[in-house]
Amino acid sequence: MQLHTHQDKEEGIGEGQRVLSAIGGSLLVYYVTKKHKADSLLLLGGAYLLYRALSGHCPITKAWKTSHHRDHTPSNVNVRTHVVVGKPREEVYAFWRSLENWPLFMRHIGNVDELDNTTSAWTMKMPGGEDLRWEARIVKEEKNAELSFASVPGAPIMTTGKINFAATPGNGTRIDVLLSYRTPFGPIGEKLSRLLTPAFREKVEADIHNFKHYMEDAGKTGG
Repeated sequence: MQLHTHQDKEEGIGEGQRVLSAIGGSLLVYYVTKKHKADSLLLLGGAYLLYRALSGHCPITKAWKTSHHRDHTPSNVNVRTHVVVGKPREEVYAFWRSLENWPLFMRHIGNVDELDNTTSAWTMKMPGGEDLRWEARIVKEEKNAELSFASVPGAPIMTTGKINFAATPGNGTRIDVLLSYRTPFGPIGEKLSRLLTPAFREKVEADIHNFKHYMEDAGKTGG
């Protein structure tokens, strides 16, 4: 039996599967007609296998792939917030620019190591206690005004951040923060999707607002 290959190869089945479907479908239909049994399930199964063989499509497989893809699409968390700190802009910017300071008030971050002037290595605790490690690079820097970074290509988690600093009356500083975490496809993406939840977003927001207390209380202690 010669089977015509359907043009949609992406969703179709292989030639070997089509041949097996043709054989199996033919045998089922032959068995039902030969035995003169009104077995609707067997007849339906044989008809389905013949359709699968002739068309090159498997609706069941396609539906499963669609459902699987939908269940494991990358998840992401976007945080946009601001906080006003009673400290000079230069002091606040210098503290944020030293990325190794971030875990002091960002409880969701385990550690940050600055590898050079623009590249840093970050760690975060994953569900189950494992450490997730990735590298990020500063992509834009305007002293005392803006600090932007992004994870390097191929990182196990895609992160971007943009922090703006503006002076406020009374020698204070307004910090506008935009952070984004996005998981990739694949097994690690499925595991990380359990981390990037609304609760995680709330935790990151709380960490950012915790910076105000950290800086202002540190100043009182230091005095």
